[in-house]
Amino acid sequence: MNPSAASLPLQSKPGETAPGAPVLELDRLYHRWKGPKPPVLDDVSLTLRAGEVTWVGGRNGVGKTTLLRLAAGILLPQRGSARIGELTSEARGGRYQRLIGFLSAGDRSLQARMRVTQQLDYWARLAYVPRNRRGALVAVSLQRFGLEEFAERRVDRMSMGQRQRIRLAMAFLHEPRVLLLDEPRNSLDDDGYQLLNEQVQQATVRGATVLWCSPRGEDRVIACDASYTLTEGHLGRVE
Repeated sequence: MNPSAASLPLQSKPGETAPGAPVLELDRLYHRWKGPKPPVLDDVSLTLRAGEVTWVGGRNGVGKTTLLRLAAGILLPQRGSARIGELTSEARGGRYQRLIGFLSAGDRSLQARMRVTQQLDYWARLAYVPRNRRGALVAVSLQRFGLEEFAERRVDRMSMGQRQRIRLAMAFLHEPRVLLLDEPRNSLDDDGYQLLNEQVQQATVRGATVLWCSPRGEDRVIACDASYTLTEGHLGRVE
């Protein structure tokens, strides 16, 4: 599996977290890339709550993707911690990562020669979805993101917007407790954006938490419960 697409998510149990209760807790995260530059994240703390959408914005290269990768357990923190309940991102066996769906920015994680249905089934296997549920979840995912008419088309014969829908369907397929979305509107038309909003809303209704990262200003056009800006390694609340 390409870790930039998502990190071994697992089916969550509806109702296991009360609305507003902490789900993902990021505590004093610190990360610095090699070289003379200052840390990209410096003592960043953030609590994501059940049933809520949190937006983090900032200019390109400020550290939003690094924050998401630390939250997903793709990167391990140099200092601080990422925790879901009693599980930290350093837990063995991918138990933490299985609770997360991660959409990376860009167009990676797709197998060019697979048909759309094959791609989603392949992802369901990587996400440890039980065999007896895979077919139903793949069918639901095709419907959720308007991909039914393209189900048997090869991925490399899809437009960029259609590929983005596939990648979103992969992130949402297993109904994870935590959804981490890096610039999810990329390449989507109005219909695709509406489908995305609908699925974010449905995820929060079932008690998931959503972290949406994108350039500054997008919080004005999406529905979010809390907004932050990442600047020079620090996270500031937008009122």
